[in-house]
Amino acid sequence: MDIHTASTSNPSNNSLDYLSSPEFKNMVREELSDILADFIATQEKRASHVSLIERIVRVEEAQRAHEQLTRSLLEQTNMRFEEMQRNIDKRFDASYKRFEEMQKNMNKRFEAMEKRFEAMDKRFEAMDKRFEGLNRRLDRFMFWALGLTISATFLIITFLR
Repeated sequence: MDIHTASTSNPSNNSLDYLSSPEFKNMVREELSDILADFIATQEKRASHVSLIERIVRVEEAQRAHEQLTRSLLEQTNMRFEEMQRNIDKRFDASYKRFEEMQKNMNKRFEAMEKRFEAMDKRFEAMDKRFEGLNRRLDRFMFWALGLTISATFLIITFLR
């Protein structure tokens, strides 16, 4: 039975027969399967796009969190380095002050030693003067003693002759 001949006899009966026919069912199945396959492929593409978009969003959020963490760590590191620099500066200043104090103390000690050496030089100069005076006296005494001895010897020789 042809589609054109079936439609001329009883339209409602023919349409039911046509709808229940295996050719129509196969045609509907093929069309529906193609449409469903296209729909499923489109939905899978959309799902993969949505999945990619979700991944991109998660990666961007993770990147922002990583950047914030990196900034925070960098700030903390900078604060630690600044604190260490301040501590090193304090220690350096304290060491510098101790060295200055040691230098002052050493200068005072050297000045005191210099004064002692100057005092010793003065004492040695005074001793030198005393020794020079003593030496002069001894020289005079020796000349006097020698003169007496020679005089006494001449006197004795003169008396003895």
